[in-house]
Amino acid sequence: MRIQSELHNTVMMITHDVDEAVLLSDRIVMMTNGPSATIGQVLDIDLPRPRDRLALADDARYNHYRHEVLSFLYEKQRKVEPISSARARTAAGAGKPAAALRA
Repeated sequence: MRIQSELHNTVMMITHDVDEAVLLSDRIVMMTNGPSATIGQVLDIDLPRPRDRLALADDARYNHYRHEVLSFLYEKQRKVEPISSARARTAAGAGKPAAALRA
């Protein structure tokens, strides 16, 4: 981050760590799942710099941003087939087990 602040370059980082994304980013671009992934949501992060991980742990805005990312990952990207549909497909599919989750 020191190099970026001195050179004022744009930096793109790919991470699966929600805290790291919120702590280091000015903007988080969240992708949809699968081989045909697209941009699912863009979240602008408005937290002052420099950022201290321990100081931000109790910050309401930091926790709001963290919650938004987790909500996208666990609620908006969850593709669960209702169990009644899975049972109906199993019965119609000559006894083949149906997957309860779809990718």
